Amino acid sequence: MKRAGVLMLAAVPVAIAATAYGFSPTTHTAARPAQPSAATQRRAPEGLAAPAMKNLAQKLVASAENSTLDWRSAYGYVQDIGDGQGYTAGIIGFCTGTHDLLVLVERYTAAHPGNGLARYLPALRKVDGTDSHQGLDPGFPAAWRAEARVPAFQAAQDAERDRIYFDPAVGTAKRDGLGPLGQFIYYDAMVFHGPGTDGFYGIRERATQRAEPPAQGGSEEAYLNAFLDVRRATMRAKHPGIDTSRIDTAQRKFLEEGNLDLRTPLVWKVYGETYKVP
Repeated sequence: MKRAGVLMLAAVPVAIAATAYGFSPTTHTAARPAQPSAATQRRAPEGLAAPAMKNLAQKLVASAENSTLDWRSAYGYVQDIGDGQGYTAGIIGFCTGTHDLLVLVERYTAAHPGNGLARYLPALRKVDGTDSHQGLDPGFPAAWRAEARVPAFQAAQDAERDRIYFDPAVGTAKRDGLGPLGQFIYYDAMVFHGPGTDGFYGIRERATQRAEPPAQGGSEEAYLNAFLDVRRATMRAKHPGIDTSRIDTAQRKFLEEGNLDLRTPLVWKVYGETYKVP
């Protein structure tokens, strides 16, 4: 469900993209280096990237994006949800209108010529940046669902998710001194808003103006509260009346519980539905 800002980032290396949007990895050499807390010292260095934690992160995202914990069931998801982004599809909500779906199919076709989606590349290029279905209807949704049963296309979706969204978000969170919960909060924001000055990197920049991240000597809890405040306001400014429960009764709940390491069991609500991970 990528929002504004993804168009320019989809094919840009992570370090370059971050710098272009006002964030540089070198900016976190703080003038007042924070002393790591005992909790930080105990954390495994891989954080959310550890296999079990990454699987948990995908479940949390899927509860908000697809109303399920079975995130792998969403490889074949494809629907126009009426948000002006054209078709939304796959495990992370690649969109025909926000460039990431086009890049996914282009990269997949380069590795697997003659796949069932390759014939739609001309149409995908024409509708990129719009909500148009021209050249895609009526066959594209069925073709996507069919190709989603192919293990290679599932792997391609995983790789693009990691390259564009997961790895940049988690890497930025680690540089900011955030643990697993903070890393997930960044990842979910990257998924929903996309990168960019009006997306994730812009939200992060505004949050750092309210509170310092741990890498700069600030409180992790205070900084994450500031980040969630800014993100929630951004969601409502762009989409008045939008349901913000993925923040209010999920991420904020974990933060209020002091669960900075995102330890299980977890119980949360999204859109009024309760989810549990033992």
